[in-house]
Amino acid sequence: MSKRIGLPVTLKMRHDAHYVETLTSFSGASIGRMIPIDKIRPNPDQPRKHIGDVRELADSIRQKGVLEPLLVRYMSGEDAYYIISGERRYHASQAAGLHELPCIEKIADDAETLELALIENLQRKDLTAFEEADGLQRLADHFDYTHDDIAKKIGRARSSVTETMSLRLIPADVRKACVDNGIATKSLLLQVARQPTEKKMREIVQRISQGGLTRDEARQARKEETAAAPRPQPFVFNFQAEDGTFSVRLQFRKSHVRDEELAAALRMVLRRIESGSFSSSAA
Repeated sequence: MSKRIGLPVTLKMRHDAHYVETLTSFSGASIGRMIPIDKIRPNPDQPRKHIGDVRELADSIRQKGVLEPLLVRYMSGEDAYYIISGERRYHASQAAGLHELPCIEKIADDAETLELALIENLQRKDLTAFEEADGLQRLADHFDYTHDDIAKKIGRARSSVTETMSLRLIPADVRKACVDNGIATKSLLLQVARQPTEKKMREIVQRISQGGLTRDEARQARKEETAAAPRPQPFVFNFQAEDGTFSVRLQFRKSHVRDEELAAALRMVLRRIESGSFSSSAA
């Protein structure tokens, strides 16, 4: 038997003042309503650092209104609604001179609000590569998500998530040099991130900015340097308990590992043990 879709079987479409309230009771959330714009607050956990030019969107809103409601969360302590998704629509509506906005209120705690905001923004295409990498890292840090977990949440391949998050290997000053020199495509930034040292990162940024290095040339140069250089030794973390009852050895495939990467790896092992999916055996 095919699954029935549409309205709940106890309801029929009718001109009833209480219809919306009745349907709402099944989902536990508002269908949507107009909220004064001065009651709405931007999302402090917005992954997008730069909202960008909203003039075109503001013009569209002046002509046709806000076609997609904002998703908001009510904060009783402030008597205000914080945006979960729809920040650009909010700023464009301000610029268009609107006094109220169509919103859907979501009942959510701090953790769910952050997760929804991050995932909603990461599914959009207008984040910079660095903003996307930072947003993915926040999902991993706040919720102890693996790359597989994140890939399922945002509907992408795990390899794409891993590649994007590797951009965080680029130090802040090298990242700034990339931004200042207009190096924004993910493919070129990946070539920067894959360099073995910060000095090499700076060198390739300079070559790319001078127009002397394409993505394929950067990839080939890295292959040649890797072939000529001695094979790097893997990073190994060793821990010995003070009383000598146990020791831990963690080996990475790469030679340089940051403290936060090490902590994330240890958390992943701990989660596997706590979930019962890890079976120990005597050596």
